[in-house]
Amino acid sequence: MTRIVVEQIAVLSDNYVYLLHEPESGATAAVDPAVAEPVLAELARRQWRLTHILNTHHHGDHTGGNLELKHATGAQVVGARRDAQRIPGIDVEVREGDTFLLGHAAAMVFETPGHTTGHIAFWFPDSHALFCGDTLFSLGCGRLFEGTAEQMWDSLRKLRDLPDDTRIYCAHEYTAANGRFARLVERGNAALLTRVEQVARLRGAELPTVPSLMADERAANPFLRADEASVARAVGMEPGTDPARVFAELRRRKDVF
Repeated sequence: MTRIVVEQIAVLSDNYVYLLHEPESGATAAVDPAVAEPVLAELARRQWRLTHILNTHHHGDHTGGNLELKHATGAQVVGARRDAQRIPGIDVEVREGDTFLLGHAAAMVFETPGHTTGHIAFWFPDSHALFCGDTLFSLGCGRLFEGTAEQMWDSLRKLRDLPDDTRIYCAHEYTAANGRFARLVERGNAALLTRVEQVARLRGAELPTVPSLMADERAANPFLRADEASVARAVGMEPGTDPARVFAELRRRKDVF
């Protein structure tokens, strides 16, 4: 069992880039590098050599640093096969069910369409770490720019099935705003209220709210709870309504919140 070391780098206004370091081999990956300079600075500070760039999807605030990093380090770019034409500098194409090796650390690849049609996520089971880009956020989920509500609900259910102790490394610091919306959906959800209070303390101390734990998201994130009667009622639907319809209404309301 080989575990990765994760270094979180805040960039732009609310993005996170992650450096994943496998200490036995020295292999190091940057996940969704929006920009290159802070990544190169952290690599130099830690004396790590970048070997890979992992992209969850094609948006510029996730791939903007690809080419500069590749030129500076020779790192290989890893991205979705179905989205290869939109990933700058892609070298390695992966799809659902593939295993990606970062040194001796193995990651499972999940296809998670919804935010974009070619979105993927990387799960390192031995490290209890999920890198899910803009599919799942703490107390929220990504907008449906290209995919359908049905696709996104299926993607979220796939991630929801991961173990309770899975740490969710999403790509943005959106938790406080997500919490304000979530409280309107499930006012009586004790787990949600606890999480919102925790988020307020963290942000008050200028600390990140990410990563979060899957067990906590499953209990508090309304977008993972579209099959719960309380969430259906909150959006004016009967319990037992197709959860994809409930999810679609939740996402519509969040879009205009």
